[in-house]
Amino acid sequence: MNKTKVVVVDDSALVRSLLTAIISRQPDMEIVGAASDPYVAREVIRTTNPDVVTLDVEMPRMDGLDFLEKIMRLRPLPVVMISTLTERGAEVTLKALELGAVDFVTKPKLGITEGLERAGAEIIEKIRIASRARVSRRAPAQATAAVGAAHVLPGGHAAGASKISPSTFSRASTEKMIVIGASTGGTEALKSVLVKLPPDSPGVLVTQHMPAGFTRSFAQRLDGLCRIRVSEAVDGERVLPGHAYIAPGGRHMRVDRSGSNYVVRLDDTEPVNRHRPSVEVLFRSAAANVGPNAIGIMLTGMGRDGADAMKLMRDAGSYNYAQNEATCVVYGMPKEAVAAGAVDEVLPLDGIADAVLERLRSSGGLGNRV
Repeated sequence: MNKTKVVVVDDSALVRSLLTAIISRQPDMEIVGAASDPYVAREVIRTTNPDVVTLDVEMPRMDGLDFLEKIMRLRPLPVVMISTLTERGAEVTLKALELGAVDFVTKPKLGITEGLERAGAEIIEKIRIASRARVSRRAPAQATAAVGAAHVLPGGHAAGASKISPSTFSRASTEKMIVIGASTGGTEALKSVLVKLPPDSPGVLVTQHMPAGFTRSFAQRLDGLCRIRVSEAVDGERVLPGHAYIAPGGRHMRVDRSGSNYVVRLDDTEPVNRHRPSVEVLFRSAAANVGPNAIGIMLTGMGRDGADAMKLMRDAGSYNYAQNEATCVVYGMPKEAVAAGAVDEVLPLDGIADAVLERLRSSGGLGNRV
């Protein structure tokens, strides 16, 4: 068995020791090096050629984010952030994901030994996912549009790639809705889709696997970048055109009907497919309550959360897109959705928003069926 080679970078000798013990217990992993600061880490990475690096944020001599930026620019490899700063500073976490980190784990502020042991299963799972992730040098956004080609599945058709301006649309109706599911790598993928949507696009509901305490900052970050309004969803609020609603970390989100309007419903019921929020929950509600007026999008992520419900959406008349393998950080959820027969078109990430807008435009107006 080829073991996953891991390097641990943390300024705390205790944390390095604990992470080493947790990781070394796994039969499919081995620690090949540890470092107390980025300068030492640079040499360790060069000599050991690891598959995954765990990285703290707050370290001496060089900030962890600065080091992450250098890694992803000069020698890209999967990085999992493990830091207390991620808990009190969601902006730091989002910046790390933006720079190319695959995922993050929050380190406990108190009771570090017991806390890290409790988080051991999560740490191991995220290292395993990271070991299979696709990472690359940070490149200009425009350069990624040509990565991969559209793949049209039975019943689908090739979508135009031209960008649609807001003036192309009549006033959007809440009878149309876009629902999106994402997990590992999804924060940057979501940004790529949402920044292209015009102010009069249909309402958008998003379930991104993310713990409580991060989704509000994530929504605020997107709101500052997008032409549509982006916010963390609130139970009972009406879904409006030109707005995107992010499922709060730790809560399921559904779409329901109230007369002729769509409304958001949140709940704290048990996790589905080990996740809360779960894409399965959102997509099932879209199949039941939105039907042929829905457009579904499955973005990068590990596992198969949402695949079966996306098939229900397609059976109910929705038109569904999946991100292609070449542009996914982890080609899990889109692959499973395709295997379930839930997808009409498989597209590179930079082509998804354009295809959705072209489909809405060519349907003869947002007041008609998709």
